[in-house]
Amino acid sequence: MEDWAEIRRLHRAEGVPIKEIARRLGVARNTVRAALNSDRPPVFQRAPRGQVADAFEPQMRALLQEWPTMPAPVVAERIGWPYSSAPLRKRLALIRPEYVGIDPVDRVTYEPGQVAQCDLWFPETKVQVGGGQERVLPVLVMTLGFSRFMAAVMIPSRQAGDILSGMWQLIEGIGRVPKTLVWDREAAIGGSGRLTAPAAAFAGTLATRIQLAPPRDPEFKGMVERSNGYLETSFLPGRLFASPQDFNQQLHQWLVRANSRTVRSIQGRPVDLLEADYQAMVPLPPVEPPIGLSQRVRLGRDYYVRVDTVDYSVDPQVIGRFVDVTASLGTVTVFCEGQVVAQHERSWAKQQVVTDSAHAATAQRMRQALADDRERRQAASRHHSDGHAVALRALPDYDALFGVDFDPASTKASNE
Repeated sequence: MEDWAEIRRLHRAEGVPIKEIARRLGVARNTVRAALNSDRPPVFQRAPRGQVADAFEPQMRALLQEWPTMPAPVVAERIGWPYSSAPLRKRLALIRPEYVGIDPVDRVTYEPGQVAQCDLWFPETKVQVGGGQERVLPVLVMTLGFSRFMAAVMIPSRQAGDILSGMWQLIEGIGRVPKTLVWDREAAIGGSGRLTAPAAAFAGTLATRIQLAPPRDPEFKGMVERSNGYLETSFLPGRLFASPQDFNQQLHQWLVRANSRTVRSIQGRPVDLLEADYQAMVPLPPVEPPIGLSQRVRLGRDYYVRVDTVDYSVDPQVIGRFVDVTASLGTVTVFCEGQVVAQHERSWAKQQVVTDSAHAATAQRMRQALADDRERRQAASRHHSDGHAVALRALPDYDALFGVDFDPASTKASNE
């Protein structure tokens, strides 16, 4: 490279003849002539050598012609491949598109406020949930399409009421509603390909649309999938969590920093672009959407209702009546004819029994009152209608009356 540049300088700038240039630089005169005739610096090119896959390529093509998606291990078995799999896989990657075709995708762009992608992330680290239990709990993750702003919260289950409660909490935190919420085929949202009734009611109240991704197509919501991976690699390592509340607190603090970083794909910080998303979104509805778990049951004698495998006590005074049970992410409330008859902090553990001491005390008083009433009834039944007491005879009197000879000593001897 240096000789080529020097040859051209000496000849063109100083007018040195070819013979003199060859003598000064110690090169052949033909080398000088080649340098002067070339407009580009010389490039060394090694003569291509054959590769081990060359001899097997016709057999590979014959197989791909009939079975374009045949896996590499099967191809290796069919053609008797004697080497490591790396050269084979590399050659297959080059020639397979000629038979299966190439499926190009368009670059997707999002307008402000247009879309938010949602997904459930299951962190491997278990969380203490009380009762000596540790659980792997789902985390609802939401990523705004335009600003790439991330929001997330841990929820107690994958049931529709809990997922919708988590979505409402995240949307309330943003302050407005995205025009479209993208979900995969999560069973509680639209596992059959159609929205479930709770999800449709939620979307209708918020005046938004829930779009379901095609089956087995994670690229459809690639932004939130990348957010899940970012949480997995940047938030989770090295952390321990004393409770779900501790998890959400640490997650919230981390998200403040994560949304302040520069995202390469948009060359900006999500926290700076959030305002554009916010202005283009739909305002929050005037009423809260239907969220949480709910059921209507008749209260049994044990005065407990079950929510997600956990039993919660209810005021025993409404035993036998219908009660309405609602459960948010943090509270379980029971109503009877519009009156609150129980309210508990929700337990995220499994198979627990949560008892309010006031309910237990009321049940004890009711049992004692019932026992006292029975005793009064029994005492009243031992008197004649005119008021004098009914005599109570001993059992031996009845033996004598019926002529039964009962000798305890003889009975004991015969038994022995």
